[in-house]
Amino acid sequence: MDATDAVFRALADSSRRELLDRLHADNGQSLGQLCERLAMSRQAVSKHLGILEEANLVATVKRGREKLHYLNPVPIHEIGERWIGKFERSRLQALSDMKKALETGEG
Repeated sequence: MDATDAVFRALADSSRRELLDRLHADNGQSLGQLCERLAMSRQAVSKHLGILEEANLVATVKRGREKLHYLNPVPIHEIGERWIGKFERSRLQALSDMKKALETGEG
């Protein structure tokens, strides 16, 4: 599996996206911290983190007995540049603005 496939596979799961959101909000969390307020077992969270690590979306650093998890946004940025960046951003923004205006009745 190539790197892009691994990133898409990792991002396909809502639990993994939630873990990335948690790291975005508070980077450098331990497994225990990430497990808090999740309806998942510690083993399930660990498995999801392993998939995120394989996709290079999460990097870890050992601090004593603790393993801290950090968000690596670079693969997401690269996908954005490849799959979204090739479209004209100004046209996409104009379409988005028009959609919002129509939805709110301001258009």
